[in-house]
Amino acid sequence: MKQKKYCSAIICSLIIITIVACKKEGMGGKATLAGTVKHHTMVIPNSIVYIKYGAKEFPGADITNYDFKVTADISGKYAINNLARGDYYLYCIGYDQGASETVFGGIFAKIKWTDRKKETNIDIQVTE
Repeated sequence: MKQKKYCSAIICSLIIITIVACKKEGMGGKATLAGTVKHHTMVIPNSIVYIKYGAKEFPGADITNYDFKVTADISGKYAINNLARGDYYLYCIGYDQGASETVFGGIFAKIKWTDRKKETNIDIQVTE
């Protein structure tokens, strides 16, 4: 009887450890998504890059649907650090001073098991 309880406890512990070890998309990993925001060939400085965890398709233009955001620097470069492997959708809003227009766009990004400790370069193309 004691052995049966002991085995059940071990099995339950292993299941719990397995579930906890399987991280979902989001923060808590060691990967980085980074790149440049561009409108045609022009970089878009100070644009805002939003990220949606666990999304393969465009979640919509409502920025409240996104999980995190970063601001690109004056060279249009952004980086989102400490991501776990998984699926992400990046959506960006910026202002093209040359065209005097607000520009926006998005792209799907995937961090694979082999990329979980690396920087993945994803440039974001925006349009009017």
